[in-house]
Amino acid sequence: MKAWTYLLLIFTMITSCSSHSESQKLTWYNNAAINNILEDPDKPEEVVRVAIGISAQVFYISKKSSDYKTFMEKVNLSLKKGKTYNIGVESKTNMIKEINEVK
Repeated sequence: MKAWTYLLLIFTMITSCSSHSESQKLTWYNNAAINNILEDPDKPEEVVRVAIGISAQVFYISKKSSDYKTFMEKVNLSLKKGKTYNIGVESKTNMIKEINEVK
């Protein structure tokens, strides 16, 4: 009986860890350029709106993120100079979580 209890505990730990990583799935927009940057009218102290691509899909950068300053430098460079990046957006939240150089 103890063996089954330990197996159940291990199985529970494995499944709880794997479901946590699912919440961090990113949708990638490769070779994307920024078309617009605006303060969010609903939450101006929390996020900045960023429009990506010709179809102007809107995503957000959290002002509370540790990468906020770096992200803003990159999106401003993209907006002003047309530089493209690979942009990772968190599923379900539309929050930009990664901005990488195009290789």
